[in-house]
Amino acid sequence: MGLYHSVRAVASASGDGPIDWTAVAEAAKASTDAGDLDVSPAEREGYATDVRDARNRVRAVGELDFDLPETVEIQHRHHWIDANVATFRRVMAPLEQQAEFVPGVARVANTGSMAFALTFLANNVLGQYDPLLLAESDDHALYFVRPNIQKVARQLDVDHDRFRRWIAFHEVTHAAEFGAAPWLSEHMETTMEETIERLSNGNLDRSSLGKLDTTMTAVEGYAELLMDRAFDDEYDDLRRKVDERRQGRGPVAELVRRVLGLGMKRQQYERGKAFFEAVADERGVAAAGRVWDSPETLPTDDEIDNPSLWIQRVDP
Repeated sequence: MGLYHSVRAVASASGDGPIDWTAVAEAAKASTDAGDLDVSPAEREGYATDVRDARNRVRAVGELDFDLPETVEIQHRHHWIDANVATFRRVMAPLEQQAEFVPGVARVANTGSMAFALTFLANNVLGQYDPLLLAESDDHALYFVRPNIQKVARQLDVDHDRFRRWIAFHEVTHAAEFGAAPWLSEHMETTMEETIERLSNGNLDRSSLGKLDTTMTAVEGYAELLMDRAFDDEYDDLRRKVDERRQGRGPVAELVRRVLGLGMKRQQYERGKAFFEAVADERGVAAAGRVWDSPETLPTDDEIDNPSLWIQRVDP
């Protein structure tokens, strides 16, 4: 029944733009089980405690001045879809505004592709720090997708509360980055807008794409460093089991991850973490945090693979 409603929503995509976002949300939710959101007071307090503890530990270990987003939500999968449809719609608006007449068949294909991507992600995302790029306000948000956290904790055979805390620490490290670097959101927005503008003119700007990839490598790598140094429990077994789960995906899931660029995100984790581990081992965690002083102190692509070059330039 869900698949039927999903296909019907995509097939009825309408409007003037290249994507019918209302149909995207309807189709993705029709083919996705929302999951349970019956959160007890004790569990809700557990989430709140994990987030507060993560904030305090990350502040101390990273020597960073930041606070948590005003919006911290425990979500089910449909909530996550709605939040991310709003984000994608906002981010892609400049490209849509540049688009001229879009044939109905292209709109249906675009709508179906986006609904498929969000459906896959909604069933796999555990937590998300959302800087709400290109939003009119300066608010940021932190989401926890409770049904997915519960599902993966069972699959990995790990303690649910401990696994939830590990996810909280990871997402709070992202809040720390954007909170400690108020310029970071604008920097990413500008790079994205430049890339989208050139794409709308038929140009693939590898320079802008490369700059965005380098920035995201720094964002993901620093989060990995802080999480490892700040988490207040043993985590080797969690990392091992999560890595084994990634490697054990079936061929269809692996193909989808490649199509969505999730393999690239894993590369960002690994390259970025290696860079920051080298800097922290050489100069300390606080020195590694100097990447957030300004856009000019972000590592270049060459420096990520050769951390000594960044150290010589920024912290000689």
